[in-house]
Formats: sequence, C-alpha cells, structure tokens
Amino acid sequence: MAENKQVAAVKLSGRDFQALTLQQKKAYLATVSGKEKLDLIVDDPESKRLATGLQPQEFFWLMKEVGEADAVDLLRLASADQCVFILDMELWDGWTFSEEQACHWLTYFIEGGESRVHELLKHLDYELLQLLLSREIFVGGGIGDHSDDEERFADYDHTFDDVFMIKFKKPEHSQLIGSFLSMLVKLDNGLYTALMEGVKGDVDLELEEQCQRFRTGRLQDLGFPPLDEALSIYARIHPDRFELQGGKELASAGEGGQLMPVFADEGTLLSRALALAGSDVVPQELNYLVNSALVAEGAAFHEPESMLGVMHRVCGYLNIALETLAPGDDGKAARILAEEELKRLFQLGYSIVLQLKFTARDTETVDYATGKLLAGLKSKRPRFYRGLDADGVDGYREFRDLADVRRVADLLSQLQG
Repeated sequence: MAENKQVAAVKLSGRDFQALTLQQKKAYLATVSGKEKLDLIVDDPESKRLATGLQPQEFFWLMKEVGEADAVDLLRLASADQCVFILDMELWDGWTFSEEQACHWLTYFIEGGESRVHELLKHLDYELLQLLLSREIFVGGGIGDHSDDEERFADYDHTFDDVFMIKFKKPEHSQLIGSFLSMLVKLDNGLYTALMEGVKGDVDLELEEQCQRFRTGRLQDLGFPPLDEALSIYARIHPDRFELQGGKELASAGEGGQLMPVFADEGTLLSRALALAGSDVVPQELNYLVNSALVAEGAAFHEPESMLGVMHRVCGYLNIALETLAPGDDGKAARILAEEELKRLFQLGYSIVLQLKFTARDTETVDYATGKLLAGLKSKRPRFYRGLDADGVDGYREFRDLADVRRVADLLSQLQG
C-alpha cells in the first residue's frame, strides 16, 4: 500500500505508467482525472483490464468528464455491466423512457461490432429490448402465418427471416434498427423470435413500469434510491419549527459507491465541519444525498455541468442549514453533521431558500436585472442570480450560504416596499 502511494505521488509519463504492475496502475489512476486518465487507460497494453476494473459509476463519470465524442475508444473497452449502467443512467428521465436516447446509445454499441452486441444481449433486460422495438417497428407475419407473399409484403418494409414482416415507425431510425435486427436474427434467433412475437402482440401497458422496476433495483444496489424516495428530500418543512433530533442511524447513509467526486466549497462552514466530523458515515451519507438529488432531477445525468450543479445545490443547502443552526461555531456544526440526518438538514436549507420563491411570486418588475433575479427564484429549484456577485455575470448559480439568502431577501423587501 505504501508503495502504491509513493507511485501515485509522482507524475508519470505514459511509458513509466505502463511499466507499473496492474495494482500500481489502478492506484495511480485514482490520483488523476479526465483526459489524462482516459489516455493512460486506452494507450496501455492492459487497457481492457484497467477499463473494466473501474466501478460502473466511475466509468460513467469519466466518460461524461471527457465527453462522449472523446470517450469512444474507452466505450469500446467497457464491460457489459458498465454498459448496462450507462443505459440505466441515460435512457430515463424520471419515470419516462426515451427511445431517442436508446437509439443514440445503440449506435455506439453497434459500432463496436457483433461481438460487443452479442455480449450486451446477454445482460440487457428482455423487457427493455421489447420496449424499444415496440416504439420503433410494426411486426406482421410470424410462425404459422400462411398468407401469400404479395399479401404479406404489401404493407411492410423488410423481412430478416422470411417469417416476420417489419415496418419501421420512424424513418430516421430505420437504418439503425435495421442493422440491430440483422445482427439479432443472426446472433440469437430465439431471442429475435420472442421479441418479434412480443412486439406483434398487444402492447403491454406495464412494460415501461417493469423496465423501471428492474432499473431501480440495479441502481439501489449501487447506492441510488428509488425515485419516490429521492423526491422526498425536497419535502418542505417550516424553518422556524425545525428542531435537531439526533439519533442518526448508519442505514441512513445508504450503500454503494459515488457517481462523481463530492466536495464542499473551500472555506464554507460545511467544509470545515466535514473536516472536523471525524466520521466515515458522513461522507457516505453525503454521497447518498447527492445521488438522491440526481435521481430526483432525472435529466441531470446527461450533462456533467448539470450533475455538478446538483452537487453544489446539495452542499449549498447543507451549508445554509449549518449556518442557521450553528452560526460561526465549527465544532457545533461538526457535531450536527455527525448526529443529524443530512436529509433533514438539506430539507431545512431548501425550505429557507423556498421562502424566497414564495415572496418572488408576488413581486413584479420591469427592470431587466431584477426581472432576471425574480425569474431565477421562480424556477422549479430556486437559483441565485449571478448579476448580484462581484463579477456581475448575467447567469445563475446555486445558493451557497446565508449571505446569499439575506441579500436576495433584502432586495425582495425593497421591491415590495
């Protein structure tokens, strides 16, 4: 272990990196991020073992960090479990399945060739494949269909086996779906037949729900709560009636790893309290809270900037709660983190910011800057107008501390006055 730390402390060239043992390489990769990590992995003779050795969450974050276009070589090295995780993250917005996203990622996998598709077919839910195909094709014919060829082919675009007739619903996806079906009929004819019969029959109205249940179970194993539990972090409470309860249970931290690096802004009460808390549970619980916020947002998984924005929101609300409960007292703030469920602290910070939204609803203005301020507050998740910052940027960020809250509250009071 000491040897690995020593290796990781030195900046290595690609050649020096390749001279390390596999374990040393993994230790060194944990110290670098983004493009450097990607280049080291894909250029290494053991690239496949290094890539598949990453946890699915870590693989996904690396891919997002460098961008999909630059991660094509990395994606070709992905294990089936890593690919399934990518699909679990990318194909859903809340409870809603996106066939557009499914086709987007199917393109990448087909480009990996038949062997990649064959391996992936062994791990994908049958229901997910049927759900996608039911959105993309009509199926006619089938086993025992004795119609003559003219009748059978009349209203269809293609057949891959002279048994089932296919008509594409979306011309823009016909080439992609056709390529996938031509692979499928060759790689696993039994699965192809079952899917065609399934799509040909009545559409199962519960199919999307079944896929979501399977997805939820997999994500729970990796530390992501179900959607209904995730949404509960945004339950509103009355700030003036909030009382510390203590009695935090280890189970409240959740299980599994993190999707992305989670950190509090340096110099905040939260960052100082985290350093003093002296608990392994608190960082794990913080990761789980961020995962909960990501699941609640749904679409945030698609962009690194959105994921980082959610992380800053979580840390901002926690910081606001600590500044409310333990103003200027790092030790007390650390004890609160160690004893109180972070979910309740998040709800307190959120509810404090939410009061600004309620005030903004009853406030009108014709001034541009003030209008931008009000628009940010009235959004689904209230945001701070950066025009109030020293740099005066015309945009938005998450609330960071009580100073943000007080500044906005004072401005709203002046507008109403």
